[in-house]
Amino acid sequence: QVQLVESGGGLVQSGGSLRLGCAASGFISSINDMGWYRQAPGKQREFVARITNGGSTNYADSVKGRFIISRDSAKNRIYLQMNSLKPEDTAVYYCNADIRRIGSAVPVGYWGQGTQVTVSS
Repeated sequence: QVQLVESGGGLVQSGGSLRLGCAASGFISSINDMGWYRQAPGKQREFVARITNGGSTNYADSVKGRFIISRDSAKNRIYLQMNSLKPEDTAVYYCNADIRRIGSAVPVGYWGQGTQVTVSS
């Protein structure tokens, strides 16, 4: 079994900062890309940021220059530092990872349960 658990969501004022974390655990052989997605009420889930196991990153245009994704591969964790937050960043943030389980030949995409981020104006 493999599990992704997010942490760090909450309520913050516009212009403030939050740091999200995501920890992968279970029978993990290897992890490829890891990333963050978000879903606002009434909208589809959208890409936020992604990081490869080599450390390469990419971001949605809406968060470039404000959010930073990082990774601790030894601990199977990623983080999302969110700065200069705006009300439109309000959403449930989900962690996603491509994980190869022990004994499996191919990686599979896993999702966390989500953490709420609310930015007040």
